[in-house]
Amino acid sequence: MNPIKKTITLADGRTITLETGKLAKQADGAVELRMGGTMLLATVVSAKEAGEGVDFMPLQVEYKEKFSSAGRFPGGFLKREGRASDYEILTSRLVDRVLRPLFPDNYHADTFVNITMFSSDGVDMPDALAGLAASAAIAVSDIPFNGPISEVRVARIDGEFVINPTFEQLEKADMELMVGATYDNIMMVEGEMNEVSETDLLNALKAAHAAIKEQCKVQMELAEAAGKLVKREYCHEVNDEALRQDVHDKCYDKAYAIAKAGSADKHWRQNSFDAICQEYIDSLPEEERDEKTPLVKRYYHDVEKEAVRRCILDEGIRLDGRKTTEIRPIWCEVDYLPGPHGSAVFTRGETQSLSTVTLGTKLDEKILDDVLNQGKERFLLHYNFPPFSTGEAKAQRGVGRREVGHGNLAHRALKRMFPDDFPYVCRVVSDILESNGSSSMATVCAGTLALLDAGVKMKRPVSGIAMGLITDTASDKYAILSDILGDEDHLGDMDFKVTGTREGITATQMDIKCDGLSYEILERALNQAREGRLHILNIIEQTIPEAREDYKPHVPRIVTKIIPKELIGAVIGPGGKVIQGIQEASGATVSIDEIEDGGYIEVAAANKAAIDKAMEMINAIVQLPEEGKVYTGKVRSILDFGAFVEFMPNRDGLLHISEISWERIENMEATGIKEGDTLEVKLIEIDKKTGKFRLSMRALQPKPEGYVEPQRRERSERPRRDNNGDRRERRDNGDRRPRRDNNGERRERRNED
Repeated sequence: MNPIKKTITLADGRTITLETGKLAKQADGAVELRMGGTMLLATVVSAKEAGEGVDFMPLQVEYKEKFSSAGRFPGGFLKREGRASDYEILTSRLVDRVLRPLFPDNYHADTFVNITMFSSDGVDMPDALAGLAASAAIAVSDIPFNGPISEVRVARIDGEFVINPTFEQLEKADMELMVGATYDNIMMVEGEMNEVSETDLLNALKAAHAAIKEQCKVQMELAEAAGKLVKREYCHEVNDEALRQDVHDKCYDKAYAIAKAGSADKHWRQNSFDAICQEYIDSLPEEERDEKTPLVKRYYHDVEKEAVRRCILDEGIRLDGRKTTEIRPIWCEVDYLPGPHGSAVFTRGETQSLSTVTLGTKLDEKILDDVLNQGKERFLLHYNFPPFSTGEAKAQRGVGRREVGHGNLAHRALKRMFPDDFPYVCRVVSDILESNGSSSMATVCAGTLALLDAGVKMKRPVSGIAMGLITDTASDKYAILSDILGDEDHLGDMDFKVTGTREGITATQMDIKCDGLSYEILERALNQAREGRLHILNIIEQTIPEAREDYKPHVPRIVTKIIPKELIGAVIGPGGKVIQGIQEASGATVSIDEIEDGGYIEVAAANKAAIDKAMEMINAIVQLPEEGKVYTGKVRSILDFGAFVEFMPNRDGLLHISEISWERIENMEATGIKEGDTLEVKLIEIDKKTGKFRLSMRALQPKPEGYVEPQRRERSERPRRDNNGDRRERRDNGDRRPRRDNNGERRERRNED
């Protein structure tokens, strides 16, 4: 196939180019995407046959960034790319969540989508292009897919919506969303914002979808030009329609009765549903049982799903008996653990988070070293989901993609309410102890409680809620569900998580599994979510109305100070000796960073005495000398005409022999002053031209009665004498005095240049 190229033009004139037929031609589909200096290569390969017994879509999406794309070496000893970074995992999840629902329900072949960033100019954000590249690769393959889709980032900057903003533009945004959609329907939303209204969020979705439609059109043209409109034939399921109907006829009413019972006990419900299926399997002839069991389980799942959905739509009864707008019972408690700097338990129904807060110093900052993102992070949130939280008998093996994604959502929900000038580095850890419905939203609520318990003065407390949706296109019926259960998420058409304060939304995540979801339904879901958020906020504020007045006794204390840039070196000292000496002498931890306004010093210690000692030593270094102030200094050297005294760290001043006493002193020996002596001196003059310091001891002594200052001639009137002691006339300004070398020979005056 000859290379085929198509171009997308954004509203601001920037272009995105899609090209196929040049690279990775042995993959089922491959597309090269370019935008400015950024280039992504997306490939897709799908097995021809499904694995035996597979009844789901085994899709794997991998997004990778090469360090060479930005002209950088990877860190560490190996100097090569290793495990995926959190940013790569989150980008992979964004693409996966849009693609996965659009493969045919009966397509079960192993499918791998790989998106690699091979070049970047550091201007355009590649994660907003990954979904478009992946979809385009599928579009030019013969893999069955109900797309195409695309993803864009929409940001509001100075009141205007911008599609796929640059890194620089995004810094000015008060809201930013990643939106994935087909030409007809929005499929996925994730983003954060500064307490915006529900109307603003809907307007952002509309702006994003308009841009996605144009990108979907271009992919259709690319697929047509590549001759890939006809997809491969496949047969990944063997069905028995008579058995399907028999399972429905014999199990539906029983399943409906369990759904209608409205029990709040998750395990009772599941055991009851499972018993219906097992009863049917046991009724099969023994010789057919093993062969038909997998089909029965698949058909019964459809029966259970239909029964639960019909019960909600027709009777208004949810699995646990609640009304559609009802929130499960909530209890919370703060200061639950004595060791952490802040802790809280938040329990909503059968979902429970135990969250802790740790406050640290600058040395605890997280260092970011991704391909395009380098820096430090002071507010961290980590989420753990052990198997026992859902009653699974399984070992806990490291952090999975789900934990990274859920933790990121909670982090985005809370970080904009974190105080701006907070001196501590803060880490929130949410451990999920029970789970049946949105543990990420429980993390947001528990995180807020723990932060307030730690004494963090949040701008405003944040709560979160997960919304669900059940629809019936045939009857145009739908039900919006507040605070959904795990089963309602699995069997429903939408999982819409919304977090916010009383003032507005701070973060959102939405996955939609049905076609034709109108903006009217989304608006209703957002308004219903707001009512639920406020209900939960009331309970949070009853538990802890505001942040602790002071930190707990075992929290390290931190004092900060900004100094002039030119004094940073003096505090650090050669080879760091000065700052290390301060830490050893005081017991405090001292760190210093250069900022725009000067040097930012942070001193942390477990007690006030250590901080005071360190600050005293730092202030002695950085404070500026003041005329008229009295200092205690050490004699550094003795000369014929006086002594040099170090009256401040790294600052020496001249104590002239005439300033030692009101009485006349013939020589320095008569004073008894020796090197190393400690003297109390007064700074009487700072020379504005040279910056030299004049010190005095006699200024601190009472002036003798009747003391008369010796008369001194002005310098300009004092007669000058030659080497023989004879008086000579003062030369005119225009004369040039001959200069002589060491032998007394006259030499020419050197050129000033």
